[in-house]
Amino acid sequence: MSFAKKIRLGVNIDHVATLRNARGGFAPDPLRAAQMALAAGADGITAHLREDRRHIVDEDMRRLKASINAPLNFEMAATEQMLDIALKIRPHASCLVPEKRTERTTEGGLDVVNGRERLAPFVDELLRAGIRVSLFIEPSFEALAAARALKAPVVELHTGAWCNALALGETDKAEAEFERLRAAAEEAERLGIECHAGHGLDFDTARLISAFPQIVELNIGHFLIGEAVFVGLDSAVKEMIAAVAQGRAGAAGA
Repeated sequence: MSFAKKIRLGVNIDHVATLRNARGGFAPDPLRAAQMALAAGADGITAHLREDRRHIVDEDMRRLKASINAPLNFEMAATEQMLDIALKIRPHASCLVPEKRTERTTEGGLDVVNGRERLAPFVDELLRAGIRVSLFIEPSFEALAAARALKAPVVELHTGAWCNALALGETDKAEAEFERLRAAAEEAERLGIECHAGHGLDFDTARLISAFPQIVELNIGHFLIGEAVFVGLDSAVKEMIAAVAQGRAGAAGA
């Protein structure tokens, strides 16, 4: 069993753009948020260019790629339009995610089991362009097998069901979802797939999930931007880094 010494933290700055778009204009600027997150110790920046452009817009992606000196993770639906944009921007990574216009946020993992044939050309094109591809999936062995068949080098496990169960006090469900995540992380390592995790994580859940030795990256956005309203983005990011490090150190010493 491998044990990465440090978990990378990717900060998703989508909801800085949500706040900007609520009023229109240019402030608050997602690029400034990205720069502040990196200065506070984040390892990379994540941004989701949705088809309806509800938060991040095309110019945000161009400015982020041109201006930050760190990996940019471009979350995108598997559409021809988004593929064309990704190939022009050339981010460090593209994470393929499911997308519905009616959802408030991503509601689950990508259907890689039934969608393999449709997804394959997108994975192939991105990999040929030198862009690291990750698939945002449910923590299941079936999804992992499909990801491997697609030759995706990375998966990001959807932690939302676990986080929601904890928030609602559904103890049994939370424990079951946590074990699903643990088993999926172990299976990803067995299959030779790099394992990331994200969605709905806060300080406490990030600390817990960091105990999984196979996970090498967390992507966290909404919680950090919300916390930043009260304590500032610098403090929020630094506290998250400390929580993740504490979880990893505790597991390593166990």
